[in-house]
Amino acid sequence: MARNTGPSCKLCRREKTKLFLKGERCITDRCSFERRSYPPGEHGRRRVKESDYLLQIREKQKARRVYGIMERQFRKYYKQALREKGRTGENLLRILESRLDNVLYRSGFAVSRKQARQLISHGHFTVNGRKVDIPSYQVKPQDVIAVKESSRNLDVIKGAVQGYQREPVPWLEVDKKNISASVLDRPAGEGLDISIRDEMIVELYSR
Repeated sequence: MARNTGPSCKLCRREKTKLFLKGERCITDRCSFERRSYPPGEHGRRRVKESDYLLQIREKQKARRVYGIMERQFRKYYKQALREKGRTGENLLRILESRLDNVLYRSGFAVSRKQARQLISHGHFTVNGRKVDIPSYQVKPQDVIAVKESSRNLDVIKGAVQGYQREPVPWLEVDKKNISASVLDRPAGEGLDISIRDEMIVELYSR
């Protein structure tokens, strides 16, 4: 599975905004972005003329980095969104929000999407009673995501559930006591934890 293995904090600095890629560290004084909010590299402090194309590229890169997706897979999601009815940008965000790793993160069962991907890959969660170890698995309304019985006492899961608070989303019903979540509806393109201007991504791919 292709993934970014470089420093996560540099990604936030490159996009000039916090992407909350490292969980709790991002809301403490240890956050690198608080100390160096300019892009990395020797030319990071230079002023750059921001053309429409550059802004569109940066918005696409921000969305990719928030959800931890490589370019090829992101483009595949865009083509899928293009085929669906409705606004392409909203469809794209809905597809991204429907990923199993994002649902675990949004439910508060992992401190970051990166951690959620690792937990899923190691087979600690089930969907409708069946083990799913694919982070990109697309959840659907009425799906129930739960931790495996044998994984309930893992410190990493207990720590996320008990110590890291997540803003509730209307399309998810979370049961922290049993570490399970029910998908009530298709995710909406609103209420994202990171602001993403989907129309700019559509404009970029429409060129």
